[in-house]
Amino acid sequence: MHRTRLSLGAIALTAALLAGWPAAPALATTYEVGPGKPFARLTEVVDLLDPGDLVLVYGNGATAYDETVIFEHPGTAAQPITIRGVRVSGRRPILTSSGRITVEFRASHYVFEGFEATGSGENHRVLYHHADDITVRDTLIRDCPRNGLLGADQDSGSLLLDHVEVTRCGNGQFEHGIYMATGLPGAVFRMQHSYIHDINGGNAVKSRANRNEIYFNWIEGGFYHELELIGPDDGTGGLPDSPREDSDVVGNVLIAGSDFPSLVRVGGDGTGQSWGRYRFVNNTFVVGQANASVIRAFDGLESIELHNNVFVSAAGAGFTLVRTVEAEWRDGRVIAGSNNWIQSGSTIPPELTGTLQGTSPGLVDLTANDLRPAAGSPLIDAGAGAPASPAGHAFPNPLFPPGAHPPQRTVAEGIAARRAVGPIDIGAYEFGTPPELSERLMLPLLRK
Repeated sequence: MHRTRLSLGAIALTAALLAGWPAAPALATTYEVGPGKPFARLTEVVDLLDPGDLVLVYGNGATAYDETVIFEHPGTAAQPITIRGVRVSGRRPILTSSGRITVEFRASHYVFEGFEATGSGENHRVLYHHADDITVRDTLIRDCPRNGLLGADQDSGSLLLDHVEVTRCGNGQFEHGIYMATGLPGAVFRMQHSYIHDINGGNAVKSRANRNEIYFNWIEGGFYHELELIGPDDGTGGLPDSPREDSDVVGNVLIAGSDFPSLVRVGGDGTGQSWGRYRFVNNTFVVGQANASVIRAFDGLESIELHNNVFVSAAGAGFTLVRTVEAEWRDGRVIAGSNNWIQSGSTIPPELTGTLQGTSPGLVDLTANDLRPAAGSPLIDAGAGAPASPAGHAFPNPLFPPGAHPPQRTVAEGIAARRAVGPIDIGAYEFGTPPELSERLMLPLLRK
């Protein structure tokens, strides 16, 4: 098939050179993949792609495109390559493979959106992040024999997950719903407006990224932790003088999904440690069992700060808020926080201020997982309006106030904006502002 762009681009380049002008960007091409389209499979176009190109992949009903797809031709930051699934009869196109990988990003600057991705047989990773500046949005990752999404330890950079659902993935102890890592300095893993649930093994979300930004998600049903934010597995065990991970966790719901005794682990896991700073603001944590620990500090870390969070037990029993017996503090123990609501009978770090306690935080229906504050809730207007980091341990580029509500066990089309009604409420939801959907807004992907 002839590509008009090449001849036009050559003409434009020649004219620019003759005139002494800078060359204009190449003209982008749109490729169509699917039944009755010019290309039958994604693998037929991957070697044709240039910056700015758009690939439209049309759904094929319940029939999946069964192949391993590897993207090796990069876009640019200004002209990413977009791979877009087009729904047919309301269903996204399905990508699958029984090989080790379904989709791999081996080249940078891609947007991948509108797909249903799965795997079978020997599949180890349905999506493999092995590049930089990758956005995955409006995508369902499901029924994976092992890892749903895996990030490479080396040669990988920033990844944005936006409006992504991950379910029925993971296996055993070491394969997870999402297992993220980054190898490039300053890389950011951001996950926002997503629904992670019903994980078969491992953690719901595990990350070894340089910086984590976990914003406005519903995370439930991890086999082990719902969220594990630790250091790189680089063979050194994590050196204290190396630049390590900072994690900003804002506006999420995290619900214990098993009998595992903690929801979150920070610091390290025995093979890598972060020596980093951890910030939890306006989240709602639901603890499952008695005598649990919500946050497990393990190996090397610098600080933990907690502001405006709800920590409630589904069983009505107390728990340990932060388990520190396994922690190794970079500069001595540093825990701070303000205006959290914590279940009565719990063990609370003495450094926290403005703590509210009780037998019920006044949610609409805890047993049905409607975690919004009800009228008269002690959470209303009780949050800290300017939460501050502990002295000497300022968190870099913190997000505040939270601008959205997390999805309620779904992935919504738009964004459930959170608008202030008087002083900010404690928890992931603001009373008096219904989850009104606005157009999808993209927070800029900040780099340190």
